[in-house]
Amino acid sequence: MEFFNQAKAVKLRSHLGKHLVADDDQETVRQSRKESSKKAKWFVELVDGKSHSVRLKSCHGRYLTSTDMAFLLGMTGNKVIQADYEKGLDWNYEWEPIRDGFQVKLRSWCGKYLRANGGTPPWRNSITHDDPHSSSTKNWILWDVEAVGILEEFESFSAESILSSFSDEAPGSEVGSPMSVFSRKSPRLNSKLRVSQISSNKFRIGMDFFHNAKAVRLRGHHDKYLHADEDEESVTQDRNGSVKNSRWVVELVPGYENIIRLKGCYGKYLTASNQPFLLGMTGRKVLQTLPSRLDSSVEWEPIREGNHVKLKTRYGHFLRANGGLPPWRNSVTHDIPHRTATQDWILWGIDVVEIHVHSPAVKSTAPPIPHSDSLDFEPNSPATNIYQIGEFF
Repeated sequence: MEFFNQAKAVKLRSHLGKHLVADDDQETVRQSRKESSKKAKWFVELVDGKSHSVRLKSCHGRYLTSTDMAFLLGMTGNKVIQADYEKGLDWNYEWEPIRDGFQVKLRSWCGKYLRANGGTPPWRNSITHDDPHSSSTKNWILWDVEAVGILEEFESFSAESILSSFSDEAPGSEVGSPMSVFSRKSPRLNSKLRVSQISSNKFRIGMDFFHNAKAVRLRGHHDKYLHADEDEESVTQDRNGSVKNSRWVVELVPGYENIIRLKGCYGKYLTASNQPFLLGMTGRKVLQTLPSRLDSSVEWEPIREGNHVKLKTRYGHFLRANGGLPPWRNSVTHDIPHRTATQDWILWGIDVVEIHVHSPAVKSTAPPIPHSDSLDFEPNSPATNIYQIGEFF
């Protein structure tokens, strides 16, 4: 989540695919699918002297506030509201972002977490701060964070407050914790710019396996390849790595240097679903899907482990090649290995089968021939050639 180090405004998306919004009554907060609304954008304020904490200000200029008022009598969740800043009650407006895979948890002053509730009314679309007390609600405190622009989206703020929010940090200000999503040294953002700065070294974290790769094969510890089944939904392991089903096109996710997508031969993406592979077991299904909107379920973070790579999901799980008796044999899930015997099940060998080769175009010394209908091409534009290793069709 280091790509939010420069965020000045964010949108928060819950496990239900809904966004945290500030209602027009300037008090209530809830979930809504209208992500394009300005009510879904929250201005980020860093807390002086607390490098792990942030405040979130709504489009109405009021702060996301954790209270000690019960949402419903007899229930554990407490209300989250919009409120004006009141000196001496600073902790009510402060949230500690804690990374959890590709997502974050926002911890309040009392150790509870910002929670997006589901179910029937009055819980539906409500927001509280609480602890997940069952495995079925543990994802309710996880949020996808999307950095957005600031200048045009918060026109209701005064010019003075906008300019002060973009002022440079004082010399010697403390750098944020590695577990915090936000850094205390955030340069200015342009309007409607998606933050893309990643300070980590891609060759250290595993992206060297995918550097310049257009297509790869993934070989599990059983010497079987990740295979897109013909039903265009299942993903399994197969010893035949020369077929098109074992070929995965690599897509770099715009704005990220350490996240990729993998597209199978049927044009569908390798997806970490939240469906259990078997009831009562920890592993979850890995599928081929083509969602209408590409989200973090189709994104994988490569992590180098010697000559192999681990592919981590947004849940902090890893792509796993299972062995044993059916139905585990040849299955693929995402999970965390809990036993020494299964530690190698999340390691994959990467065979690059097609690469991108970029070669600069030869510059012409002859002057261009003027023509009234000519197109204005840039003479320095590089030409891209594709070099393919191996034949699959």
